Amino acid sequence: MKAMKCSALALAVTAASTQLALASAQAESEGFIEDSSLVLVNKNYYFHRDNRASGASPSHRTEWTHGILTAYESGFTRGTVGFGIDAHAAFAVKLDGGRGTSGTGLLPVDSDGRPADNFGLAGGAIKARLSDTVLKYGDLTPTSPVFSPGTGRTFASTATGFQLTSAEIANLMVDAGYFHSIRDRNASTNRDGQITLVYGGPIDVASVGYLGGSYQLADNLSATLYAADYEDIWTQYYGNLTLALPLSDERALSLDFNVYDTRDKGRSLAGDINTTAWSLAAGYSFGAHSLTLAHQQVNGNAPMDYIAMDGTNAGDSIYLANSSQWTDFNSPGEKSVQIRYDINMAAYGVPGLTLMARYIKGDIDGGSVDPAGVYSYYANASGKEWERGLEARYVFQEGGLKDLSFRVRYATARGFSGDINELRVITEYPLNIL
Repeated sequence: MKAMKCSALALAVTAASTQLALASAQAESEGFIEDSSLVLVNKNYYFHRDNRASGASPSHRTEWTHGILTAYESGFTRGTVGFGIDAHAAFAVKLDGGRGTSGTGLLPVDSDGRPADNFGLAGGAIKARLSDTVLKYGDLTPTSPVFSPGTGRTFASTATGFQLTSAEIANLMVDAGYFHSIRDRNASTNRDGQITLVYGGPIDVASVGYLGGSYQLADNLSATLYAADYEDIWTQYYGNLTLALPLSDERALSLDFNVYDTRDKGRSLAGDINTTAWSLAAGYSFGAHSLTLAHQQVNGNAPMDYIAMDGTNAGDSIYLANSSQWTDFNSPGEKSVQIRYDINMAAYGVPGLTLMARYIKGDIDGGSVDPAGVYSYYANASGKEWERGLEARYVFQEGGLKDLSFRVRYATARGFSGDINELRVITEYPLNIL
């Protein structure tokens, strides 16, 4: 871990020192106040999940909240090294939901299963910039493919620690982080050791460090590589290649390949893990339409696992093509295929409206899973599962309601991962105060 952090710092400092004579973001800084921004976001979130196989009464989980988030980002002070701060505060109120129907992740829940009437949170970070390299410490929301807190509820989760990003070398973005605690998306405070696993149960991870970056190999080709160290759990590697091929003014072809390799390490608190998961998605766009076909496969003795905040609320660090609204299709030995269709209605006189439909089908083989391990749920599992998803999103393009968005997501899933019908209705209205 220390070697990983030192390597990232050395790379950033070396690159920065060779580029100071050139134009950089810090050289063009207008100042702490002059480059600052303040955004106020109103977010309304309705969540209804009917788990027909749960056996509970009622079988559904329903909550509805309205949240207000204020986010301030300062500029950087002038000089060779610039300094600044970021801060955020948020408050959410319950519009609907009660005991017996709680548990969607929108609201905190007490020991009796009662959702809170409201909750709030606040946090911030300090930051420094040298040339085109930025170092931050505080409550952050990194978006790396190997460590990314969840953003799928009223407010995003945050992690406490360091993050360094550097764009000193043309076409290369370097990203490194070290985090020791996390705040769940429906919690007010951070907790050390609450970086857990989605499928491995509530196994506490003391710290997570990662190093990676993306490089633009050509105008239409990019590559991404990351490595992550989950203390005494695993070492995880990630790779991605993305190719975009314009065929004409109206047609284009895209290919997106993702791969994860996960191996246990240290005390191996999640057991013996030797898993490789990959996906390949091919997209064809023609005018307002886009058609995508994807194949995904998991090889090894464990699922393709990733972070959660309390053992149930999943993070976002799974970039496989078939990870969807409910099912990730990442069970041991699982092979899955997807067909997806998108349309941009701007071509038909409704700018701002996009529609999506997809269908994913998977086949699981858990024959290599340890029946006494933390993934025993999958031991000797077999069977099929599928998910159908529909989504409509509309964003106002102009006028007083510019940037106000409405999003409706509906998923139906059947099979090994559960019999689920899920509806989400999300309204978001960002206002730029500064």
